Amino acid sequence: MYEDNLRELENKIGIKFKNKDLLLQALTHRSYLNENPAWHLDNNERLEFLGDAVLELVVTEYLYEKYSDPEGELTSWRAALVNAVMLSKISEKIDLNNYLLLSRGEARDTGRARQFILANAIEALIGAIYLDQGYGESKKMINEFIIGELPSILQEGAHRDYKSRFQEEAQERTGITPIYEVIKEWGPDHAKNFHVGVYLGNELIGEGTGPSKQDAQQVAAKDGLEKKGW
Repeated sequence: MYEDNLRELENKIGIKFKNKDLLLQALTHRSYLNENPAWHLDNNERLEFLGDAVLELVVTEYLYEKYSDPEGELTSWRAALVNAVMLSKISEKIDLNNYLLLSRGEARDTGRARQFILANAIEALIGAIYLDQGYGESKKMINEFIIGELPSILQEGAHRDYKSRFQEEAQERTGITPIYEVIKEWGPDHAKNFHVGVYLGNELIGEGTGPSKQDAQQVAAKDGLEKKGW
């Protein structure tokens, strides 16, 4: 069964692994090991750590070579390409959800926690490709599946840094620097969710939820801009 799944996934990404265990490890979530302690592979977190670095380098290299925009613009474009929301969207292109090894509990969860797991699995997959095939193949995969999203990001304005915009508007209009506070957090350590508020003084202006504090802050800032009409 695993062999068939791995072959399917290899066909979708156009890469044939020399070491199939690397691909299988990229698909192994830590929750699966809790229910299957005899599983012969580690979870995918170390591969995710590696893949995150490879992804950031490839995207940075591409933006540097192709565009002459200021650093701040390029940084916001990169953030829009490599954030959890985008990576979970990329995972849908290759039906990655169908191949993940998860605990029964995690397999039933289809909310934000799953989005975060899928984003991490994309990074782990990139890390596995890098170890098995080298930088060139990793770059090809990232170019095909991730960097191809850049035109739509720019067209839709998804690269905008709402937090920076809110701070600029708040300071110019009110002279107050916004403060972000976590109102609530929940979920296990590997799949936390955060609900964050943005305040001007003691006044709650906007709220947002996300799989990281940074994502939640961006949503809260966007909410604040909309509510203030800025």
